[in-house]
Amino acid sequence: MDKTDQYWMSRLLREAANQGTRCACVALCVLALIVPACSRTDAGAASASAKPRVVCTVGMIGDIVRRIAGERAEVIGLIGSGVDPHLYKPTRNDLVLLQEADLVFYNGLLLEGRMSDSLVRLAREKPVVAVTEGLERENLLEPPEFAGHFDPHVWMDVSAWSKAAPVIASALTKLLPAHRAEFEARLGELQQELSSLHAYVTSAIASIPAEQRVLVTAHDAFNYFGRAYGIRVIGIQGISTESEAGLNDINRLVDMLVEQRIGAVFVESSVSDKNVQALIEGAASRGHSVRIGGTLFSDAMGMEGTYEGTYIGMIDHNATTIARALGGSAPPQGANGKLSLPAAAAPASQGVR
Repeated sequence: MDKTDQYWMSRLLREAANQGTRCACVALCVLALIVPACSRTDAGAASASAKPRVVCTVGMIGDIVRRIAGERAEVIGLIGSGVDPHLYKPTRNDLVLLQEADLVFYNGLLLEGRMSDSLVRLAREKPVVAVTEGLERENLLEPPEFAGHFDPHVWMDVSAWSKAAPVIASALTKLLPAHRAEFEARLGELQQELSSLHAYVTSAIASIPAEQRVLVTAHDAFNYFGRAYGIRVIGIQGISTESEAGLNDINRLVDMLVEQRIGAVFVESSVSDKNVQALIEGAASRGHSVRIGGTLFSDAMGMEGTYEGTYIGMIDHNATTIARALGGSAPPQGANGKLSLPAAAAPASQGVR
């Protein structure tokens, strides 16, 4: 109800009071009809101006959605920095956010293991999109230890993850068709940046001496990275962090580190480092020194608000850290000169002996 409505309503009630009870009743009846109508109008205006709510499970998806959606949608991420999506159990607040969302994006391929049932049920009520649905089956990895399921860590291959971006743009266009041209323009800009990033990672990893091109990490999140950029990847744990590494696995990997004189292994921001420390201690007991080459972002990006807290920054950090720790050449502050913590180079003594 605006000021003009308020003036006439006040005047109506004063005159009705002067005329007696009957007129006052009539005035109240009119008020009962007018106020809800005004409230509905105000609510309709507020609804029309509100942005649609888009909920994303992991940061790697949320960042791409924000890049394409711009200011046209409110984008909310559920699983934050340093949190393992394999083990994440949705909170009551998460379920409320999902229920109130206009559109939901998730990775699929069983990455969001404990949320999968909730997402399937939700898809009966609203658009719920797996961003990996745009990938051809032959582009997906199916490691023997994960028989029957595909490796979900597709974002580790920039060229593969770039194929998820059109899936996101298409879903946003269905939600907000009036902004199709805007979404397509942003998608084009993003694809160019991803192409440049892919070229940088390829060059950085290729700079590592061939005999040192072995990436040992906390769990098997880097298989797509290894295939795309030509580096052997060994994860202490399996594809999902729910699987535990046994003593035999640790001993086998210690033998490999000692025999191949590998000087660096890597921890992950969202996975416990206890198995990596066990490798270092095991190698030391055999007279071989192994250091931590750096912390990599695997299932979650860096802190929100930092360059590493974006998808491009995450991959730039990983490639730069790996290359420099294993004897390759890459700029300390990465492809775009934006890394918050410049990656350290490998010690001069590191290498095959």
